[in-house]
Amino acid sequence: MQNRKMLRVLSGETLPTPPIWLMRQAGRYLPEYRAVREKAGSFLDLCYNPELASEVTLQPIRRFGFDAAILFSDILVIPDALNRNVRFVAGEGPLLDPLDADGVDHLDPTNTKAHLAPVIETVSRLRGTLPDETTLIGFCGAPWTVATYMIAGHGTPDQGPARMFGYQNPQAMEQLLNVLADMSADYLVWQLQAGADCVQIFDSWAGILDEQSFERFVIKPTRRLIDRVRTVVPDAKIIGFAKGASSRLENYRKGTGVTALGLDWSISMEAAKNLQQSSPVQGNLDPMRLIAGGRALEEGVDRILEELGQGPLIFNLGHGITPNAPIDHVENLIKRVRNR
Repeated sequence: MQNRKMLRVLSGETLPTPPIWLMRQAGRYLPEYRAVREKAGSFLDLCYNPELASEVTLQPIRRFGFDAAILFSDILVIPDALNRNVRFVAGEGPLLDPLDADGVDHLDPTNTKAHLAPVIETVSRLRGTLPDETTLIGFCGAPWTVATYMIAGHGTPDQGPARMFGYQNPQAMEQLLNVLADMSADYLVWQLQAGADCVQIFDSWAGILDEQSFERFVIKPTRRLIDRVRTVVPDAKIIGFAKGASSRLENYRKGTGVTALGLDWSISMEAAKNLQQSSPVQGNLDPMRLIAGGRALEEGVDRILEELGQGPLIFNLGHGITPNAPIDHVENLIKRVRNR
């Protein structure tokens, strides 16, 4: 662990130079990724091909020397394992067969381990290939965020179909979230057992809910997920990224038991510093600053390091890197973080 800076921060250390990685760091902004993506066929074919998924996970490590690598996969492999006909369409994003209340009763998770075996093989390959000092991050989607795509069949601006489903079908929603929590917990355990050093739970749609729904749809199932993971891996280090949940992040931390909080760019530095008193934090540069480069990038990096650098910090973006991010701006970002 002493060689892996990110694990030291997750254990509560403050380092003179924070470790850095970027969400979606393996992606379309890299020409080498685009070449492999074309070779793979469909996006899901790439996710389920251990050789190619390992290669694209390693690409940003070779190019930039990030302190952590995150498994290349997708949060929707869980509904795919439930035979929800997941497909990725160019220009449209992910599409699924929409799920209604009756369909929840027929979800069958018994084939999950066999279906996800190629992903677990990728984790094992990566741990055997990565430099010893590089932390390997596994991940899953949070039950609520995965449920939103399953119910609507696609992403919507406010995930209104899932919110309405929860109000009109509370028992079916609870059942769905429990199924997803248990499947996701098992999935994270398999990743940790295969060599992942830590895991992250992505709750990209946490911020759209009202207070009661946040407790029921975000905190409660995430707590169930984490408790199940720690029953098998008691010391599992888990980062929770509840995007848009700024004012509720302290309740989220207490209610779920996450090790560290991923912060999006909208949270105030005052709030971020307060949260850092209780747990390590990760984030939170606006991805648009990375695209802009120059003074906008430098000011954003410097502010985060000045405000959060005196506590346990993992430097990251406040959401995923976008396909139009210039490679030289990524290089400048890393230099700015490491050379201050």
